[in-house]
Amino acid sequence: MGWGGGRVLRDRNVLFYLSGVVVSGFGSSAMALAAGVWTKSLTGSDSLAALTTFCVWAPVLLGPLIGTLADRARRRPLLIWANLGMARVLLPLLAVHSSDQIWILFAVLTVYGTSSVLLDAAEAALVAAAVPETLRGDFNGLRMTANEGMKLVAPLLGAFLFVQFGGRAVALLDAVTFMLAALAFTLIRVSEPVPHTEKAQRWRAQAAEGIRYLRHHPVLWRLVLAGAATMGVAGLNGASVYAVVDAGLHRPPAFAGVLYAVQGVGSVVIGLFAGALLRRMPERVFAAAGIMLFALGVALRVIPSVPVVLLASAMIGAGLPCVLIAAMTAVQRETPGNLLGRVAATANTLLFAPNAVALAAGAGLIALVDHRVLLLVAGSAAAAAAVGCLLGSGARTQGAVLAPEGPARVEDQGHEGTEAPHESR
Repeated sequence: MGWGGGRVLRDRNVLFYLSGVVVSGFGSSAMALAAGVWTKSLTGSDSLAALTTFCVWAPVLLGPLIGTLADRARRRPLLIWANLGMARVLLPLLAVHSSDQIWILFAVLTVYGTSSVLLDAAEAALVAAAVPETLRGDFNGLRMTANEGMKLVAPLLGAFLFVQFGGRAVALLDAVTFMLAALAFTLIRVSEPVPHTEKAQRWRAQAAEGIRYLRHHPVLWRLVLAGAATMGVAGLNGASVYAVVDAGLHRPPAFAGVLYAVQGVGSVVIGLFAGALLRRMPERVFAAAGIMLFALGVALRVIPSVPVVLLASAMIGAGLPCVLIAAMTAVQRETPGNLLGRVAATANTLLFAPNAVALAAGAGLIALVDHRVLLLVAGSAAAAAAVGCLLGSGARTQGAVLAPEGPARVEDQGHEGTEAPHESR
């Protein structure tokens, strides 16, 4: 099985896009760690430290509305200005010195989370215009690899900077990475038409249009539902990790970091080969295989053996991203360009919201239920999601709500005459 990454990286747009993703993801991963530690060090409160994560994740619930903005503007300029705007938004954190200023951090993190939803929606839409369809599976896999790779490296630098120079140094690093990401997006060559929107149409109506398209598209809806169920199980699995380390393996809590690192390596590896696998099987088969691998990994964590649990972590890391890669690749291909921001943001909301809910529920359940029972139930639920993903037709049928628009052309960069299909911007 050949690896298509080399071919993908020879594409100018892919190279600059991934460069933006890598530098931005590096700063975001460092900031994600520093925000909680910073809050804890200033206030001494565990609950306030946990609230930093909530501030970033809460805007995901507004994904359909926020994604509408990505359909009201050309995506490349939107990405450039949004990244520059976030670099500016982070600067007030340089004034945070004491616990009575912690509200500034929470306000910035809320804007941060809102911007992340918008950026994800605009990026998904830009990919459909800037990256040829034949390369999108490889691209989405490499994007996953880049993100997971940054999660392995960036927190270490973030922790070092925080210990040596404080949280303001991490905020400054993150601002610089946003500016570098904006620069990378300016170098992408793509011609986007001016979006055609009904001025009288309200945001809520436009958001509902994206939801309706996703709901009535059998291929996308099945993938998103399977992904939502899997991410819910991932939340339960995440809530049980310290019980696995303590009650199962009799190791100190810090050993959880080893499990997360192994899981990250699994995600990096599957990202490298996702494109090649997607060329050999339908998205629903790729997603179902990954979900089943994830389900087996979750179930194997009940075995009180360090080698087995490490193997299980690698299986979880390799299996979980498959449905996310498959779903986003299908969304980029099947969605008309003028709906893509809304549909991508709605899909992200449905995919990631269950993880946060299940993580909170799992934290309560783990105090009442043996972690092995919880993991076996979670593994069984994931296996059922894999079976459900395979059911039904795998045809690439269009949804009930179609809104075609003129094609966007990818400017010449070694694949002459490449034109985005009519359903992509």
